[in-house]
Amino acid sequence: MVKSSGDRLLMLASIRVVGLLAGLAVAVVVPLPSAESIPYLLAAAAVHYLYYALMLSAYRAGDMNQVYPIARGSAPLLVALLAAVLAGERLGPLPTLAVLVLSFGIFLLASSGRSVNRKAVVLALLTGVAIAGYSFLSGLGIRKSQSLLGYIAWLEVATGIGMASVAYVRRKSVLVEFARTQWRSGLVAGSLSVTGYGIALWAMSALALAPVVALRETSVVFGAIIGSVFLREGFAGRRVAAAVTVVVGIALLAAGATAA
Repeated sequence: MVKSSGDRLLMLASIRVVGLLAGLAVAVVVPLPSAESIPYLLAAAAVHYLYYALMLSAYRAGDMNQVYPIARGSAPLLVALLAAVLAGERLGPLPTLAVLVLSFGIFLLASSGRSVNRKAVVLALLTGVAIAGYSFLSGLGIRKSQSLLGYIAWLEVATGIGMASVAYVRRKSVLVEFARTQWRSGLVAGSLSVTGYGIALWAMSALALAPVVALRETSVVFGAIIGSVFLREGFAGRRVAAAVTVVVGIALLAAGATAA
């Protein structure tokens, strides 16, 4: 919806406003997250803002069925590397194979098309770095929160306030018209976003981070199909095949992390 919207910033802001309102509604009836989790929450919110900026830039530069799978497909790989470097989790044979398959799939996605859009590829990879960053921080934070719903709610509030403020400052003259004509799309997209990420955080609170992040990003194959079929971006066969390769790598990574 963000990619196809006539005003991507306002569509993204409307998604986050839904999260803001949902977060406020939940926050008043559940316990606050622990003080120990607040630094992680604030850091994750800050990285979310970086993610939003990079995602909008990537969508301006390239096709969704190339940008989305690269961004989402690279995130599990980066989380696995973060865990290896920062948490001392060494990659075994299966995760190593997963890294190779993932890297090959991302290479196929990056090189698909008549010519390589280097700017879009770089922005997509940077978006993947941001996704890995906020996933890693959020996963650590929610485990320390002592209030699952409280942490999720205040993270939605923290990310929603900033995006609503940016939208007001930069698009004040068209806010009312956009809200009048696009509120249904914003509500649907926002509800999907809040529900999807809330489920992911709930899973991270009880399971290892790497398999949760990996399984979440199997959405890359749907992103490739949506871009090719519904947005008519072309190169459907090659990009969907590359996205499936990424999903195979993600599945191997999840299996390897679960076995470990």
